[in-house]
Amino acid sequence: MTTTSTFPLSMAAIGQTVQLININAGKRLTHRLIELGMTPGIHMRILQDAGGPLLLSVRDSRVALGRGMAQKLLVRPI
Repeated sequence: MTTTSTFPLSMAAIGQTVQLININAGKRLTHRLIELGMTPGIHMRILQDAGGPLLLSVRDSRVALGRGMAQKLLVRPI
């Protein structure tokens, strides 16, 4: 049996596709992320990481997400 570990979204590599497992944030941030289409189970792809905000492909949209927020999203590779 293989185990796939989870890690913060901020640690994902450019071009990597990940699945959102959990949001470790307060109510307001969690609500905002859900409004952006980030719900547990979705797949996201890292488009750009220039050391600041991450540019993500989420549900056929592009979303820029700051590193602090990305740190609160727990993902696993696909």
